Amino acid sequence: MASREEDVVPHVNIKHFPAPLNDEQASALVSAVTEAVTRAFGCDEGVVSIALEPVERRAWQDQVYAPEIVERSHLLRKTPTY
Repeated sequence: MASREEDVVPHVNIKHFPAPLNDEQASALVSAVTEAVTRAFGCDEGVVSIALEPVERRAWQDQVYAPEIVERSHLLRKTPTY
């Protein structure tokens, strides 16, 4: 029988406007998200992957908002207010 860790392999992709995150800030963000994901899914942190993907402001509408927020709204658990 497969273990719980093999059944759940979460991947989180955080798209954001380019931000001046230093290594310490990025590490703290990844750590906090990893903790939340492992707690929610009951999995080991070793199966979690996290990407930080800067997207230029001028490309946000076409690359993020339309395809991921509007067209996939049925998947959203938190919607933006903009």
